[in-house]
Amino acid sequence: MDIISNFLKAGNFNLSQTTINEGFAMYAIIKASGQQFKVQEGDIICFDKMNLEPKAAVEFKEVLALDNGELTVGVPFVEGAVVKGEVINEGRDKKVIIYKKRRRKDSKLKRGFRRDFTRVRIT
Repeated sequence: MDIISNFLKAGNFNLSQTTINEGFAMYAIIKASGQQFKVQEGDIICFDKMNLEPKAAVEFKEVLALDNGELTVGVPFVEGAVVKGEVINEGRDKKVIIYKKRRRKDSKLKRGFRRDFTRVRIT
């Protein structure tokens, strides 16, 4: 433990106190926006647009699995488990160009797409 704390004081590595003291970091697998995300405290995740103001609190009640030293898997969700977060901002991704061409048919289609997202910090 002493070697690890000296290493951290030197500024060469960044670990949370939970990781050092207990040997693991608590995480949860949540369902949001039709997708599954593995999240830990402090993570910043981009979800589909939620129409929320910055600094607004968000609760994810659909927790599929929870690991705080002992893995708990829900059927389908873990009862009483809630993951909380705070909205950082909303925005749009870079434009993605969808281009379809049918050879020798003089037929092509060019279309752009920008995804709206909400960036959330897990607390």
